[in-house]
Amino acid sequence: MPTAAKLVAAIVFAALGFMAAELFKPAMPEGTQFGLFSPICAGIGLLCGWIVMGPLAGRGTWAAMGSGVRTAATIAFWALLGFSIYEMVLRSMKLRYDGPMEAVLAVFDLMLERGRLMLMPDLLGLLLLGGLLGGVLVEWAGRRWR
Repeated sequence: MPTAAKLVAAIVFAALGFMAAELFKPAMPEGTQFGLFSPICAGIGLLCGWIVMGPLAGRGTWAAMGSGVRTAATIAFWALLGFSIYEMVLRSMKLRYDGPMEAVLAVFDLMLERGRLMLMPDLLGLLLLGGLLGGVLVEWAGRRWR
């Protein structure tokens, strides 16, 4: 059921996903084509805000802060997984893998590779502080508009 908390969570975490994607771009190798990278990350943030953070509103400020960090981590995980699968499919179309099992295992290698690139203090700080602030905003919205 739609609530104000879910709407605010969707908007806040969509913005967080977009900002995190923009901050991540300089860490990628030169010449990387990003296409719809930032809008897709915003969409992942929107879904995670609605599905993960929205229902957790109303449990108190401290719980909301923890839930916000959890939602930010969920955004990072699904973005890593989704883009790693996409990259694996592109590589498999170029016949870079000997079989399907090697392609599936490559997804996790790609996730680890991209995850290491995410270990920038700026990006981790954005996800942490954005999650904390986003959780507080969602909690406030949940209390304000019941």
